[in-house]
Amino acid sequence: MNHDSSRLPGWQAPLSRRRFVQGLALGGVALGAAGLRLPAHAHVHADARSGPQVLAGTDFDLAIGTSPVNFTGRTRPAITVNGSLPAPILRWRQGDTVTLRVANRLPDAMTSIHWHGIILPANMDGVPGLSFDGIHPGESYLYRFTLGQSGSYWYHSHSLFQEQAGLYGAIIIDPAEPLPYRFDREHVVLLSDWTDMDPGRLFRRLKKYSEYDNWYKPTVGDFIRDVREHGWAATVADRRAWGQMRMTPTDISDVNAHTYTYLMNGTTPAANWTGLFRSGEKVLLRFINAGAMTYFDVRIPGLKMTVVAADGLPVHPVTVDEFRIAAAETYDVIVEPSGQDAYTIFAQDMGRTGYARGTLAVQPGLEAPIPAVDPRPLLTMDDMGHGGHGAHAGGEGACGAAMGMEGGCGAHMGHGAHAGHAGGDGMQAHPASESRNPLVDMQTMTPTPRLDDPGIGLRGNGRRVLTYGDLASIAPDEDGRDPGRDVELHLTGHMEKFSWSFDGIPFAGAEPLRLNYGERMRIVLVNDTMMTHPIHLHGVWSDIEDAHGNFMVRKHTVDMPPGSKRSFRVRADALGRWAFHCHLLYHMEAGMMREVRIQEAA
Repeated sequence: MNHDSSRLPGWQAPLSRRRFVQGLALGGVALGAAGLRLPAHAHVHADARSGPQVLAGTDFDLAIGTSPVNFTGRTRPAITVNGSLPAPILRWRQGDTVTLRVANRLPDAMTSIHWHGIILPANMDGVPGLSFDGIHPGESYLYRFTLGQSGSYWYHSHSLFQEQAGLYGAIIIDPAEPLPYRFDREHVVLLSDWTDMDPGRLFRRLKKYSEYDNWYKPTVGDFIRDVREHGWAATVADRRAWGQMRMTPTDISDVNAHTYTYLMNGTTPAANWTGLFRSGEKVLLRFINAGAMTYFDVRIPGLKMTVVAADGLPVHPVTVDEFRIAAAETYDVIVEPSGQDAYTIFAQDMGRTGYARGTLAVQPGLEAPIPAVDPRPLLTMDDMGHGGHGAHAGGEGACGAAMGMEGGCGAHMGHGAHAGHAGGDGMQAHPASESRNPLVDMQTMTPTPRLDDPGIGLRGNGRRVLTYGDLASIAPDEDGRDPGRDVELHLTGHMEKFSWSFDGIPFAGAEPLRLNYGERMRIVLVNDTMMTHPIHLHGVWSDIEDAHGNFMVRKHTVDMPPGSKRSFRVRADALGRWAFHCHLLYHMEAGMMREVRIQEAA
C-alpha cells in the first residue's frame, strides 16, 4: 500500500488511430516467441504459441507506461511493460544473477515491481514504503539479485491498483539440475481479470456498495420453495442467520464477470489463445493466476492433468481432472494429448459467472467444444465454520441453521462481533481486538483445516479435484527444527463496509509482526470471514503443515477458505521489512495487510 494517486494516468485521454491500433496489437493479442529459451529436452516452434513476448538472459530493460487496449469493444488505457499486456515473460536460470533496470514512464504516478515468490534481499522486493521508496515518474530503479530457486513465478506492481490495470507478467526460472519430471513442450497459461473501469473507481464502488456484482440473491420464490422443502421455522432461521451476517449464500466473490472480462495470456475467450502440441507429447502447462480478485477452477475436458509443481517447487505427482487456483498461486501440470486435434483449456471463476478459455491444438485455428459453466454454488453455514453449534447474534439468541443441516450457525454476528469463547468448550478463541469492533461483522467458532476439501462448488461434481491435502513437497523440510513459538492471526472483515484486516486492525493502525532473525516459528491463520483469502508472506517460504503439525508442502501463497484454520512454519532467515497480506488486491488495499519485521535478536 502507498499513497500515490488512485486514478490510472490518461484514463479519459483521447487516443489517436495509430495508438489505438498499436494498443490492440500489444494489449494481449499475438507476439512471437523470439528469445524463448527452454530446457534441452524441450522445444517450441515459432508458430506454436501466441501471447506475451519472451525475454531471456540476465540483463533486462523494462519500461512501465500506458498503452490503449480493447478487450470489450471499448478502447481503454492499460498500464503495460514494454508496451505489452501481459508484461513480457522473463526467462531466467537458477544460479544466475539478474539485473533489471525498471523505468517509470507514467506521467504522474509512482510505480513498482514485486517479484512474487522470489527469495531475494528486502531492498529488491519492490514494496513502496517497506522495501524501497517506489519509482517516481521519470526515474528508474535497478533491481539485482541472485536466483536460488527454479520454477514458475510472476511479477506485478505493488503500487495501489496498477496490477489490476495490467502490470503483471510471468517468470520462468530454468533449473540448474534436472527436474524430477520430463516434458517435450511447454506453455505458460497466465490467467487474469480485466475491467474497463478505472480500478480506483471500482474500489470506491466496493466501499459504497460491496454487493454490486451479487446478482443472484434469494428471491421470494426461493423462500416459498425452501418453506415447502424444509419448513417455516428452518427457512426463517436460515434467512435470519444470513441477514445478521450482512450477506447471502450467493456471495461467493466481491467482483465477478458482471464487471470483469477473464483473460488467458492476455486474450479474451472469443479470441481463443492457442498453444500447439504434437500427439503423444508430454506438454507442461505453467498455470499462473495473476487475477486481482478471481479464483479460477481449471480443467481440460478429455485430458487428465498431473500436477508436478506448486508455487514453483516440485511436488509428488498427483493426477486430477480439475484444480482450483487462488489469486497469486501457480501450478505446473503435465498433459499428454492424443486422439483428438484440439482440447479446450477451461478456467471458470469460482462464482460461476464467466470463464477464461484457450485451446491446445495440433495447428492454429482449431477449437474444441466449450463446456457449460457449472451451476452456481450456494454457501452454507458449515462452509464458513459455523456448523453444529448455537451462537449469539448481536447478543440476542441463536442464529439458526443452514438448510439441510443440523445445529445453529456457530458464529457471533451483528453490529460488532463479541469476544469469542476461551476454547475450553472446543470453540475457537478470538483476540480481544475483535471484541465490540465495528469493523468485524462475524467470527468463526468451529474452524477446521479443510485440507481435503476441494472447496465450495467443487464437491461431488463427478471429477477428481485437487486439494491441499494432495500436495506433498518432494524436498523435505530444510530446517528440521520444531517451531519455537506460535503466532495466531485472524482474518477479519466487515462485508457492508468493505473493511478487511488481521485481528480486526486494518494495516494503517497495526503494529508490525516482529520475528527474530534465524528463529523457526509457526503462524496459525483463522479465517473469521465468509470470503476466501489467499495469504502471501514476502521474503520467506511458508511451510504448510497438515492437521497434526507435520510438514506437508512449501508454498509462497496460502489459500484460506471460509471457516478454515491452517498453520505453516516460517524460517526467519531474511532480514528486513516484509509485506504480509491477502492477495485479493482490493482486500489488501482495504486493510488486510501487516508488516513483518525480521531483525537481529536484542
